[in-house]
Amino acid sequence: MNWSKQVQQPTATDRDVRGGLQRFAVAAMLLCAVAGCRTGPRGQVFSYRNLPQNYVAAKRENAQVINLSGLASAAPNSAVIGPGDVLDVTITTGLSQNDVVPIPVRVHEDGMANVPIVGPVPVAGLEPEAAEAAIAAACIQRQYYRSPHVTVTMKKQRVNRVMVVGGVKEPGVYELPSGNSDLLAALVAAKGLANDAGTEVEIRNPTAAVSPGAPNLPPIAGDSPDGIDQVNHNWSSPTVAATPTGSSSLQSLKVDLVSATREGRGGYKISDGAVVMVEKRDPEPLHVIGLVHKPNRYEFPIGEDLRLLDALALAGGTASPVASKIYVIRKQPNGEQTFVVNVTITEAKENASANIRLSPGDIVSVEKTPATVMYDVLKFVRFGLTGSVPLLGL
Repeated sequence: MNWSKQVQQPTATDRDVRGGLQRFAVAAMLLCAVAGCRTGPRGQVFSYRNLPQNYVAAKRENAQVINLSGLASAAPNSAVIGPGDVLDVTITTGLSQNDVVPIPVRVHEDGMANVPIVGPVPVAGLEPEAAEAAIAAACIQRQYYRSPHVTVTMKKQRVNRVMVVGGVKEPGVYELPSGNSDLLAALVAAKGLANDAGTEVEIRNPTAAVSPGAPNLPPIAGDSPDGIDQVNHNWSSPTVAATPTGSSSLQSLKVDLVSATREGRGGYKISDGAVVMVEKRDPEPLHVIGLVHKPNRYEFPIGEDLRLLDALALAGGTASPVASKIYVIRKQPNGEQTFVVNVTITEAKENASANIRLSPGDIVSVEKTPATVMYDVLKFVRFGLTGSVPLLGL
Protein backbone atom coordinates (compact mmCIF):
# COMPACT_ATOMS: atom_id res chain seq x y z
CA MET A 1 0.00 0.00 0.00
CA ASN A 2 1.29 3.49 -0.99
CA TRP A 3 0.89 5.58 2.21
CA SER A 4 2.40 8.68 0.67
CA LYS A 5 -0.34 8.92 -1.91
CA GLN A 6 -3.03 8.57 0.72
CA VAL A 7 -1.58 11.40 2.82
CA GLN A 8 -1.25 13.77 -0.14
CA GLN A 9 -4.79 13.21 -1.38
CA PRO A 10 -7.27 15.55 0.44
CA THR A 11 -10.22 13.88 2.02
CA ALA A 12 -13.82 14.93 1.47
CA THR A 13 -13.83 16.69 4.83
CA ASP A 14 -10.65 18.58 3.90
CA ARG A 15 -12.22 19.70 0.63
CA ASP A 16 -15.35 20.86 2.44
CA VAL A 17 -13.31 22.92 4.90
CA ARG A 18 -11.32 24.55 2.15
CA GLY A 19 -14.41 25.23 0.12
CA GLY A 20 -16.18 26.68 3.15
CA LEU A 21 -13.28 28.98 3.92
CA GLN A 22 -13.09 30.12 0.31
CA ARG A 23 -16.83 30.77 0.20
CA PHE A 24 -16.54 32.68 3.50
CA ALA A 25 -13.74 34.83 2.11
CA VAL A 26 -15.63 35.60 -1.09
CA ALA A 27 -18.83 36.38 0.81
CA ALA A 28 -17.00 38.70 3.22
CA MET A 29 -15.33 40.58 0.37
CA LEU A 30 -18.60 40.90 -1.56
CA LEU A 31 -20.45 42.07 1.54
CA CYS A 32 -17.80 44.68 2.24
CA ALA A 33 -17.77 45.82 -1.40
CA VAL A 34 -21.56 46.13 -1.59
CA ALA A 35 -21.91 47.91 1.76
CA GLY A 36 -18.86 50.05 1.11
CA CYS A 37 -17.94 49.65 4.80
CA ARG A 38 -20.14 52.67 5.52
CA THR A 39 -19.87 52.62 9.29
CA GLY A 40 -18.49 56.13 9.74
CA PRO A 41 -20.06 58.99 11.68
CA ARG A 42 -22.94 61.05 10.37
CA GLY A 43 -22.77 64.76 9.63
CA GLN A 44 -20.97 66.99 7.17
CA VAL A 45 -17.87 65.36 5.74
CA PHE A 46 -14.97 67.46 4.46
CA SER A 47 -11.61 66.71 2.98
CA TYR A 48 -8.57 68.46 4.39
CA ARG A 49 -8.46 70.31 1.05
CA ASN A 50 -11.92 71.93 1.30
CA LEU A 51 -12.18 72.38 5.07
CA PRO A 52 -13.81 75.78 5.83
CA GLN A 53 -11.46 78.22 7.52
CA ASN A 54 -13.61 78.56 10.65
CA TYR A 55 -13.45 74.77 11.06
CA VAL A 56 -9.66 74.70 11.02
CA ALA A 57 -8.10 73.92 14.42
CA ALA A 58 -6.55 76.95 16.08
CA LYS A 59 -2.82 77.18 16.48
CA ARG A 60 -1.90 76.48 20.10
CA GLU A 61 0.09 79.42 21.39
CA ASN A 62 2.48 78.76 24.26
CA ALA A 63 2.13 81.50 26.85
CA GLN A 64 5.51 80.57 28.31
CA VAL A 65 7.39 81.88 25.28
CA ILE A 66 5.56 85.20 25.02
CA ASN A 67 7.89 88.18 25.39
CA LEU A 68 5.98 90.21 27.95
CA SER A 69 8.29 93.17 27.47
CA GLY A 70 6.12 93.99 24.47
CA LEU A 71 3.48 95.19 26.95
CA ALA A 72 5.78 97.90 28.31
CA SER A 73 4.70 101.47 27.71
CA ALA A 74 6.83 104.59 27.99
CA ALA A 75 8.57 104.36 31.35
CA PRO A 76 6.90 106.83 33.72
CA ASN A 77 8.93 109.13 35.91
CA SER A 78 8.49 107.75 39.40
CA ALA A 79 9.29 111.19 40.83
CA VAL A 80 6.22 112.81 39.26
CA ILE A 81 3.66 113.83 41.87
CA GLY A 82 0.17 112.40 41.51
CA PRO A 83 -3.17 112.40 43.33
CA GLY A 84 -3.00 110.52 46.61
CA ASP A 85 0.72 111.12 47.17
CA VAL A 86 1.86 112.48 50.51
CA LEU A 87 4.58 115.18 50.38
CA ASP A 88 6.84 116.69 53.02
CA VAL A 89 6.81 120.48 52.50
CA THR A 90 9.05 122.97 54.34
CA ILE A 91 9.00 126.73 53.90
CA THR A 92 11.76 128.88 55.38
CA THR A 93 12.71 132.55 55.13
CA GLY A 94 16.29 132.30 56.39
CA LEU A 95 15.55 133.56 59.94
CA SER A 96 15.34 130.33 61.94
CA GLN A 97 16.14 127.49 59.61
CA ASN A 98 17.26 125.18 62.44
CA ASP A 99 13.74 125.04 63.87
CA VAL A 100 11.99 124.18 60.60
CA VAL A 101 9.86 121.00 60.63
CA PRO A 102 8.58 119.37 57.39
CA ILE A 103 4.79 119.44 57.14
CA PRO A 104 3.08 116.40 55.50
CA VAL A 105 0.68 117.44 52.76
CA ARG A 106 -1.60 115.12 50.78
CA VAL A 107 -2.32 115.72 47.10
CA HIS A 108 -6.07 115.59 46.46
CA GLU A 109 -7.81 113.95 43.52
CA ASP A 110 -8.08 117.32 41.77
CA GLY A 111 -4.28 117.62 41.86
CA MET A 112 -4.23 120.35 44.52
CA ALA A 113 -2.02 120.26 47.63
CA ASN A 114 -3.43 122.28 50.54
CA VAL A 115 -0.23 123.81 51.99
CA PRO A 116 -0.68 125.29 55.51
CA ILE A 117 -0.89 129.11 55.50
CA VAL A 118 -0.36 129.25 51.73
CA GLY A 119 -3.52 127.37 50.70
CA PRO A 120 -4.18 125.10 47.72
CA VAL A 121 -1.45 124.81 45.10
CA PRO A 122 -1.67 122.64 41.91
CA VAL A 123 1.22 120.17 42.03
CA ALA A 124 -0.06 116.98 40.30
CA GLY A 125 2.02 116.09 37.28
CA LEU A 126 5.05 118.06 38.56
CA GLU A 127 8.40 116.80 39.78
CA PRO A 128 9.42 117.91 43.31
CA GLU A 129 11.65 120.74 41.99
CA ALA A 130 8.79 122.14 39.90
CA ALA A 131 6.40 121.79 42.85
CA GLU A 132 8.83 123.80 45.02
CA ALA A 133 8.77 126.60 42.46
CA ALA A 134 4.95 126.50 42.27
CA ILE A 135 4.56 126.73 46.06
CA ALA A 136 7.15 129.52 46.28
CA ALA A 137 5.34 131.48 43.56
CA ALA A 138 2.02 131.05 45.42
CA CYS A 139 3.66 132.32 48.66
CA ILE A 140 4.88 135.50 46.95
CA GLN A 141 1.70 136.05 44.92
CA ARG A 142 -0.48 135.73 48.00
CA GLN A 143 1.93 137.94 49.97
CA TYR A 144 2.64 135.46 52.75
CA TYR A 145 6.42 135.44 52.24
CA ARG A 146 8.71 137.78 50.32
CA SER A 147 11.54 135.38 49.52
CA PRO A 148 10.66 131.88 50.73
CA HIS A 149 12.85 128.82 50.44
CA VAL A 150 10.63 125.81 49.72
CA THR A 151 11.60 122.14 49.89
CA VAL A 152 9.35 119.32 48.66
CA THR A 153 10.15 115.62 49.11
CA MET A 154 8.06 112.53 48.42
CA LYS A 155 7.05 111.00 51.74
CA LYS A 156 4.66 108.30 50.52
CA GLN A 157 3.62 107.61 46.98
CA ARG A 158 0.11 106.47 46.31
CA VAL A 159 -0.32 102.78 45.42
CA ASN A 160 -3.08 100.87 43.69
CA ARG A 161 -4.23 97.65 45.27
CA VAL A 162 -4.74 95.17 42.43
CA MET A 163 -5.95 91.57 42.60
CA VAL A 164 -4.26 89.17 40.13
CA VAL A 165 -5.90 85.74 39.72
CA GLY A 166 -5.92 82.81 37.32
CA GLY A 167 -2.94 81.52 35.39
CA VAL A 168 -0.13 83.23 37.30
CA LYS A 169 2.47 81.69 39.56
CA GLU A 170 1.45 83.57 42.72
CA PRO A 171 -2.14 84.88 42.66
CA GLY A 172 -2.89 87.54 45.23
CA VAL A 173 -3.44 91.22 45.98
CA TYR A 174 -0.52 93.49 45.14
CA GLU A 175 0.27 97.14 45.68
CA LEU A 176 1.54 98.87 42.55
CA PRO A 177 2.82 102.47 42.38
CA SER A 178 0.05 104.52 40.80
CA GLY A 179 2.45 105.93 38.22
CA ASN A 180 3.48 102.44 37.12
CA SER A 181 0.23 100.53 37.51
CA ASP A 182 -0.27 98.65 34.27
CA LEU A 183 -0.75 95.09 33.03
CA LEU A 184 2.95 94.32 32.79
CA ALA A 185 3.58 95.49 36.37
CA ALA A 186 0.70 93.32 37.63
CA LEU A 187 2.01 90.19 35.88
CA VAL A 188 5.53 90.80 37.15
CA ALA A 189 4.22 91.27 40.70
CA ALA A 190 2.47 87.88 40.45
CA LYS A 191 5.81 86.28 39.41
CA GLY A 192 4.77 85.78 35.79
CA LEU A 193 2.54 83.36 33.92
CA ALA A 194 1.93 79.83 35.21
CA ASN A 195 2.54 76.69 33.14
CA ASP A 196 -1.19 76.30 32.45
CA ALA A 197 -1.72 79.96 31.55
CA GLY A 198 -3.56 80.86 28.38
CA THR A 199 -3.02 83.90 26.21
CA GLU A 200 -6.13 85.90 27.15
CA VAL A 201 -6.21 88.39 30.02
CA GLU A 202 -9.22 90.27 31.28
CA ILE A 203 -8.75 93.59 33.09
CA ARG A 204 -11.68 94.76 35.19
CA ASN A 205 -11.23 98.37 36.27
CA PRO A 206 -13.62 100.36 38.48
CA THR A 207 -15.71 102.45 36.09
CA ALA A 208 -15.05 105.66 37.99
CA ALA A 209 -11.34 105.34 37.38
CA VAL A 210 -11.11 104.05 33.82
CA SER A 211 -7.90 105.30 32.30
CA PRO A 212 -7.96 107.00 28.90
CA GLY A 213 -4.96 104.82 28.11
CA ALA A 214 -7.20 101.73 27.89
CA PRO A 215 -8.93 102.18 24.50
CA ASN A 216 -11.65 100.04 22.99
CA LEU A 217 -9.23 97.71 21.25
CA PRO A 218 -10.36 95.16 18.67
CA PRO A 219 -9.73 91.44 19.07
CA ILE A 220 -5.98 91.09 18.81
CA ALA A 221 -5.38 87.53 17.65
CA GLY A 222 -6.92 86.10 14.50
CA ASP A 223 -9.42 88.79 13.50
CA SER A 224 -12.38 87.29 11.71
CA PRO A 225 -15.60 88.87 10.43
CA ASP A 226 -17.87 86.56 12.39
CA GLY A 227 -16.33 87.54 15.72
CA ILE A 228 -14.58 84.20 16.23
CA ASP A 229 -10.81 84.29 16.12
CA GLN A 230 -8.36 81.46 15.63
CA VAL A 231 -7.31 81.34 19.28
CA ASN A 232 -10.80 80.26 20.34
CA HIS A 233 -11.57 83.59 21.93
CA ASN A 234 -14.75 85.59 21.49
CA TRP A 235 -14.36 89.35 21.52
CA SER A 236 -16.82 92.00 22.55
CA SER A 237 -16.42 95.65 23.40
CA PRO A 238 -15.48 96.47 26.98
CA THR A 239 -18.55 95.84 29.06
CA VAL A 240 -19.63 96.95 32.50
CA ALA A 241 -20.01 93.97 34.81
CA ALA A 242 -23.19 93.81 36.85
CA THR A 243 -22.67 94.48 40.55
CA PRO A 244 -24.99 94.60 43.55
CA THR A 245 -26.76 97.83 44.38
CA GLY A 246 -24.60 100.20 46.39
CA SER A 247 -21.24 98.94 45.07
CA SER A 248 -19.08 100.26 42.25
CA SER A 249 -19.17 98.46 38.89
CA LEU A 250 -16.20 97.20 36.93
CA GLN A 251 -15.43 97.79 33.28
CA SER A 252 -14.07 94.75 31.47
CA LEU A 253 -11.35 94.84 28.82
CA LYS A 254 -9.97 91.68 27.17
CA VAL A 255 -6.39 91.54 25.93
CA ASP A 256 -4.77 88.80 23.88
CA LEU A 257 -1.12 88.62 24.90
CA VAL A 258 0.10 87.14 21.62
CA SER A 259 -0.90 90.05 19.41
CA ALA A 260 -0.45 92.69 22.10
CA THR A 261 3.20 91.78 22.62
CA ARG A 262 3.84 91.26 18.91
CA GLU A 263 2.48 94.70 18.05
CA GLY A 264 3.92 96.40 21.13
CA ARG A 265 0.55 97.49 22.48
CA GLY A 266 1.27 98.57 26.02
CA GLY A 267 -0.43 101.14 28.17
CA TYR A 268 -3.10 98.90 29.67
CA LYS A 269 -3.57 100.95 32.83
CA ILE A 270 -4.87 99.33 36.00
CA SER A 271 -6.72 101.36 38.60
CA ASP A 272 -6.99 100.98 42.34
CA GLY A 273 -9.35 98.11 43.13
CA ALA A 274 -8.96 96.49 39.71
CA VAL A 275 -8.96 92.73 39.04
CA VAL A 276 -6.63 91.09 36.50
CA MET A 277 -7.79 87.62 35.44
CA VAL A 278 -5.36 85.50 33.42
CA GLU A 279 -6.89 82.62 31.46
CA LYS A 280 -6.15 79.12 32.72
CA ARG A 281 -6.23 76.34 30.15
CA ASP A 282 -7.66 72.91 30.84
CA PRO A 283 -8.21 71.56 27.32
CA GLU A 284 -10.57 68.69 26.57
CA PRO A 285 -8.84 65.35 26.03
CA LEU A 286 -8.17 63.75 22.66
CA HIS A 287 -9.73 60.38 21.83
CA VAL A 288 -8.02 57.94 19.46
CA ILE A 289 -10.16 54.93 18.54
CA GLY A 290 -10.51 52.26 15.87
CA LEU A 291 -7.68 50.25 14.33
CA VAL A 292 -4.89 51.36 16.64
CA HIS A 293 -2.83 49.40 19.14
CA LYS A 294 -3.76 51.55 22.16
CA PRO A 295 -7.20 53.13 21.69
CA ASN A 296 -7.67 55.52 24.58
CA ARG A 297 -8.26 59.09 25.69
CA TYR A 298 -5.14 61.24 25.87
CA GLU A 299 -4.45 64.54 27.59
CA PHE A 300 -4.16 67.36 25.09
CA PRO A 301 -0.86 69.25 25.58
CA ILE A 302 -1.12 72.85 26.80
CA GLY A 303 0.40 75.42 24.50
CA GLU A 304 1.55 72.89 21.90
CA ASP A 305 0.33 71.88 18.47
CA LEU A 306 -0.78 68.27 18.06
CA ARG A 307 -1.17 66.88 14.56
CA LEU A 308 -2.75 63.76 13.09
CA LEU A 309 0.39 61.62 12.95
CA ASP A 310 1.25 62.69 16.50
CA ALA A 311 -2.08 61.26 17.69
CA LEU A 312 -1.43 57.96 15.93
CA ALA A 313 1.98 57.78 17.57
CA LEU A 314 0.38 58.31 20.99
CA ALA A 315 -1.92 55.36 20.29
CA GLY A 316 0.96 53.07 19.33
CA GLY A 317 0.34 53.18 15.58
CA THR A 318 -2.23 51.35 13.47
CA ALA A 319 -3.24 47.79 14.29
CA SER A 320 -3.49 46.84 10.60
CA PRO A 321 -0.67 47.36 8.09
CA VAL A 322 -3.20 48.33 5.40
CA ALA A 323 -5.25 50.74 7.53
CA SER A 324 -5.16 54.25 6.09
CA LYS A 325 -8.60 55.87 6.20
CA ILE A 326 -9.12 58.24 9.14
CA TYR A 327 -12.09 60.25 10.33
CA VAL A 328 -11.35 63.28 12.51
CA ILE A 329 -14.61 64.11 14.30
CA ARG A 330 -14.79 67.66 15.63
CA LYS A 331 -17.40 69.91 17.21
CA GLN A 332 -18.59 72.86 15.18
CA PRO A 333 -17.62 76.32 16.56
CA ASN A 334 -19.99 77.38 19.34
CA GLY A 335 -22.21 74.36 18.86
CA GLU A 336 -22.85 70.77 19.82
CA GLN A 337 -23.11 69.41 16.26
CA THR A 338 -20.09 67.63 14.82
CA PHE A 339 -18.48 67.46 11.41
CA VAL A 340 -15.98 65.03 9.93
CA VAL A 341 -12.63 65.56 8.25
CA ASN A 342 -11.72 62.68 5.94
CA VAL A 343 -8.01 62.08 5.48
CA THR A 344 -5.69 59.13 4.90
CA ILE A 345 -2.43 58.20 6.54
CA THR A 346 -0.79 58.02 3.13
CA GLU A 347 -1.79 61.62 2.41
CA ALA A 348 -0.61 62.77 5.82
CA LYS A 349 2.79 61.21 5.24
CA GLU A 350 3.20 62.63 1.75
CA ASN A 351 1.59 66.06 2.18
CA ALA A 352 2.23 68.28 5.21
CA SER A 353 -1.13 70.03 4.81
CA ALA A 354 -2.90 66.66 5.11
CA ASN A 355 -1.25 66.10 8.49
CA ILE A 356 -3.90 68.39 9.93
CA ARG A 357 -3.66 70.20 13.25
CA LEU A 358 -5.94 68.72 15.91
CA SER A 359 -8.10 70.55 18.41
CA PRO A 360 -8.98 69.67 22.03
CA GLY A 361 -11.97 67.35 22.10
CA ASP A 362 -11.27 65.83 18.68
CA ILE A 363 -11.95 62.14 18.03
CA VAL A 364 -9.47 60.42 15.72
CA SER A 365 -10.96 57.21 14.35
CA VAL A 366 -8.90 54.81 12.20
CA GLU A 367 -11.62 53.19 10.09
CA LYS A 368 -12.16 49.73 8.69
CA THR A 369 -12.09 49.57 4.89
CA PRO A 370 -12.47 46.80 2.28
CA ALA A 371 -8.69 46.51 2.34
CA THR A 372 -8.53 45.96 6.12
CA VAL A 373 -11.43 43.48 6.02
CA MET A 374 -9.81 41.56 3.15
CA TYR A 375 -6.52 41.50 5.01
CA ASP A 376 -8.21 40.09 8.12
CA VAL A 377 -10.09 37.47 6.04
CA LEU A 378 -6.98 36.35 4.20
CA LYS A 379 -5.08 36.13 7.46
CA PHE A 380 -7.89 34.03 8.91
CA VAL A 381 -8.02 31.80 5.82
CA ARG A 382 -4.27 31.31 5.91
CA PHE A 383 -4.42 30.35 9.57
CA GLY A 384 -7.32 27.95 8.90
CA LEU A 385 -5.59 26.22 6.02
CA THR A 386 -2.24 25.86 7.73
CA GLY A 387 -3.90 24.62 10.88
CA SER A 388 -6.40 22.20 9.34
CA VAL A 389 -4.61 20.44 6.50
CA PRO A 390 -1.94 18.65 8.57
CA LEU A 391 -4.54 17.48 11.06
CA LEU A 392 -6.82 16.14 8.34
CA GLY A 393 -3.97 14.45 6.56
CA LEU A 394 -2.92 12.34 9.50
